[in-house]
Amino acid sequence: MTSVSLSLSEWETAGPVRGSILAGESFDNDQASRALAERLTSLNQLEVIELARGLELRATSFVGRVRLGAVEVTVHPKISGTPLLNLFRYAYGLRDLHLYGGATYSTAHGSFQDLIVQQLGVEVQELMARGLHRDYLPRAENLTSPRGRIDFTRFLQSRNSGANSLPCIHHPRSEDSLLNQVLLAGVLLASRLTTDLDLRAHMQRLSKMLRSTVSIVEIDAFKIREAWHSIDRRTNVYEPSLKLIELLMESTGVSLSDEPAHLNLRGFLFDMNRFFQALVSRFLREHLTAYEVQDERRLKGMFAYDAQQNPQNRKAPAPRPDFLVTQGSHIAAVLDAKYRDLWEKALPSSMLYQLAIYALGHNQSERRAAIIYPTSTNGAQEPSIAIHEPLNGTSQARVDLRPLNLLRLHELLQAKSSKTARQELQQLARNLAFGRPITSSIRETASATI
Repeated sequence: MTSVSLSLSEWETAGPVRGSILAGESFDNDQASRALAERLTSLNQLEVIELARGLELRATSFVGRVRLGAVEVTVHPKISGTPLLNLFRYAYGLRDLHLYGGATYSTAHGSFQDLIVQQLGVEVQELMARGLHRDYLPRAENLTSPRGRIDFTRFLQSRNSGANSLPCIHHPRSEDSLLNQVLLAGVLLASRLTTDLDLRAHMQRLSKMLRSTVSIVEIDAFKIREAWHSIDRRTNVYEPSLKLIELLMESTGVSLSDEPAHLNLRGFLFDMNRFFQALVSRFLREHLTAYEVQDERRLKGMFAYDAQQNPQNRKAPAPRPDFLVTQGSHIAAVLDAKYRDLWEKALPSSMLYQLAIYALGHNQSERRAAIIYPTSTNGAQEPSIAIHEPLNGTSQARVDLRPLNLLRLHELLQAKSSKTARQELQQLARNLAFGRPITSSIRETASATI
C-alpha cells in the first residue's frame, strides 16, 4: 500500500474530490485504522468520514500528525513560526533558551510536536549543564569497607558463607532518582515522536548521556504524579520539563488520570484549546490588576435537585467556567476560552447554550458571560448576544464574544519592557475580562436576540 501525505490547517476540510489523494481511499482491509478513525471522530480530535467515493477529513482544534491507513495527516496551527513558539513558551512558563545550535522552529516545514520536542531538548540540556539533581537513595550491598548500617538479618543468613564483606544498607548520592528517570523516559519518547532527523539525533545524544547514570523505566501516570510530588525548592527547575513530558504523553493518547488510556494513537495530536486556555489564564493573571483570576472554579449551588424528588440521591451538577474574575467576594466576570475564530466562523449552538447558563447564573446586577476566542484578523470586534424572555421580550442576560488577536498579543509581549506596551497589555486584559465600553446605539446594532 502506497503511503500518501495530506496537510491541513486547523478547522480545514478535505474531501474525496476527483484527483485528490483521498479519492478512492477506504479502510476495507484495515479494521485497526477504521477503529482509530471512529475513535478520533467521537473524541472530536479529527473527524473522519468514510464515503463510497473516498475519505473526508475535517480538522478541529487538534494539531499534529497521525496515520490513518495509507494516509498520513498533518494538521498545522493557524499561527506558526516564532509567534507560536514564543506564545507557547509564555503560556506554559517555559524559558527562552537557545542551546540547540541556534535552530528555529517553523510549523510551515515541521509538525507541531517538533516545537514541544525542541523545547524539551533545550530544557534537558540546560538541566544537564547545571548538573542533574542527586538524591540520597537506599542501597543494599556487601561491602568490604562497611558504610551506613550493617544489615544483621542478611548477615545472620550468610554468616557461614566465609565472605570477607558485610551486608550494608547505605544511602549514596545518585543521579538515578525518579525525577531523572522520568526525564530520560521523556527524552526517549520525544526522540520517537519528532519528525525532524536532526532533532531526533539531538534527542538520542541527550538520552545516551543520561543513560550513563540514570536507569530506563516505563513512564506512566503514577510515575508522573510521583515526580511532581517530589518537586521542592531544590528541584523546581525540573517543572518545565515535566510539563512538556506531560503534553507529549497526553498528545499520544496516554491518559494521565486514574482512568485507562483513552486512545491508542498512531501519532501525535495536541489540543490547541488547552494551549489557548493556559495562554489566556497567564495573561489575565499578570495584567488584570486589582482582581483575582480563578481557573475552573465550580459554580456551586447553581443547580440543585429537589430534596423530595431525588430518588437516587444524586449530586447536582456544578458548572465550571474556565475563568472567574473576582474582587473580594464579588464575581466581576465569568469567562470561557474557546479555540475557534468566531470572527471567521459561526458560533456553535453548544457554545452559546453553555455561556447562556453561565450568564443566567450570574447573581450580579448585570448578568453576562463572555467567550474569549483567538483571531489573527485586525479589526475584529466584539459581538454581543442578548438573551430575552420569549413572551414579553424582557432582557435576561448577555453573552459577549471577545476576540484576542494572537499576533498583536505576541508583539506586545515582546515589547513589554516599554511603558506603552505594558499599558496596552493592561488595557487588553481589561477589555477581555469586562468588554470594550461602547455606546448604547452601537450596542444595539452589535447585539443579536435569542
